[in-house]
Amino acid sequence: MALFLAGFALTRWPHAAEAIRLVGVGLVLAWALTKRTLTAWIFFSMVAGVELGLDAPQIALSTHVLSDVFLRLIKVIVAPLIFGTLVTGICGHGEIKSVGRLGLKSLVYFELLTTVALVIGLVAIHVSHAGTGLQGSVPPVHAEATATITPANAVPEPPTLSWQHFLLNLFPENIAKAVADNQILQVAVFALLFGLALAHVREEKRAPMLRLTESLTETMFAFTNLVMYAAPLGVGAALAFTIAQSGLGVMVNLGKLLLTLYAALIAFALLGMLPAALIARIPVRRFLRYVAEPATIAFATSTSEAALPRAIEAMEAFGVPRRIVGFVIPTGYSFNLAGSALYLALASIFVAQASNIHLKLSEQLIMLGTLMLTSKGVAGVPRATLVVLLASASIFHLPPGPIFVLLGIDALMDMGRTVVNVVGNCLASAVVARWEGELGSETPSLEAAVAVADAE
Repeated sequence: MALFLAGFALTRWPHAAEAIRLVGVGLVLAWALTKRTLTAWIFFSMVAGVELGLDAPQIALSTHVLSDVFLRLIKVIVAPLIFGTLVTGICGHGEIKSVGRLGLKSLVYFELLTTVALVIGLVAIHVSHAGTGLQGSVPPVHAEATATITPANAVPEPPTLSWQHFLLNLFPENIAKAVADNQILQVAVFALLFGLALAHVREEKRAPMLRLTESLTETMFAFTNLVMYAAPLGVGAALAFTIAQSGLGVMVNLGKLLLTLYAALIAFALLGMLPAALIARIPVRRFLRYVAEPATIAFATSTSEAALPRAIEAMEAFGVPRRIVGFVIPTGYSFNLAGSALYLALASIFVAQASNIHLKLSEQLIMLGTLMLTSKGVAGVPRATLVVLLASASIFHLPPGPIFVLLGIDALMDMGRTVVNVVGNCLASAVVARWEGELGSETPSLEAAVAVADAE
C-alpha cells in the first residue's frame, strides 16, 4: 500500500508514477490472495478502482452498471430483513413479558443511549462537513437500476413533510404495496404492530410464526452475506467511476468522514457511556479489563455476533448474574446498536451534503427517529448497516450514489462502530444489574471464571 501511495508523489514523472502504482496494486492483490477475506478483497478493489479511474477513465466511466447491479441486490434485501429483525426482536425473547421490570429498564436504557449516539453523530457531521464539495463527484444510479431512486446527476428536491403527511405515511394501507413501493418506514411500522400482536397470541399459535420470522431473519442475513461477495465489484466500480469523473478529491472527503466517525465514537464513549457507568457506580477500569477481549474480537471481525459468547462470559465473570446477562446482551443485539446508530446518522447527512440537499432541522429529527426504528437487529452481520442506510436514503429521497463511495472505507468504519456496539451491550448488562441491586451478588460459573481468568 505504501508503494501505491508513493506513486502519487512522483507527479513530475507520470510514467514512473504509474508503474510504481501498478506494482503497488499487484502487491495489494498478493496480500488479498493470502488473506482471502471479504475485507481484504474490498480493500484491493478500492485500490484497483482508484488506479483504473486514473489510467483508463473511459473504461472506468462504463463500470457504473456493476454498481447498479449491486444496488439491486442490496435493495431486494431491505424489506424482508427489517421485517424479520423487528418481529424477532420484539417477541423473540420470551423473558420480556416474564421479567417485566428488567425488560422495561433495559429498553429505556437502550433507547436513551441510542438517542445520545444519534445526536452526537448528527452534530459531528455538521461540524466537519465531510460531504461538502462532493456534488457532481458521485456515481449516478440510472433509472433502470431502480425506479424509486433519483439519479445523482439530477439533484432532487428535499422532502417537504408536514406532520400530518408524515403521520399518515407511517401506516401502510397494503403491506405488499409498501414493499413494492420501497416504503421501508411503513414496513417497519407493520413489523412493529405485527410483533406486538404476535406477542399476545397463545404460545402454541405464536411459536410456528416466530420460528418462521426467525428463519426469515437468518435467511436474509445469509442472503446479505452472499450479496456482500459482490461488494468488491460494487466498490471498485464506484470508485473507478468517481475518480474518472472528478479526480482524487473524493478521497479527501472520505478521510474527513473516517476521522469524523472515530472522533464521534470517542465523544459518545465520553459523553454517553462513561456518564452511564459513573451514575450506576460501575468500576470503569475493571470493566474495561473485562471487555477488552470481546472488544478486540469485535474490532478484528467487524461482527458483534462473533464477540457474543466471550462478552457473555466476561460480564458473568465481572459479576452480572447469568439471568440478567443472558437477557440484556442478546436483547441489546436488537435494540442497543449505539455505534451503528451513530454511524447511520452521520452517514445519512454525509449523503445529503454530497448530493447538495439541505434537510431542515425538523426533517433531520424525523430522520433520527426513523434510524432509531430501522437500525434494530443488524449488529450480527458485517456491513449490514448498508441495508439500513439505503433504506433511509429511499425514505428521504436521497440518491444512493454517495453510499457507494462510502463502501471504499466502510470496512475501517465498521470496526469502530462494532466495538461500540459490543462494549455498549456489555455496559448495559452491568448497569441493569446495578439497578436491580444484583451486581456482584452471584458467584460466576467456573466456566466463565476460567474463560476470563487473566482479566484481573
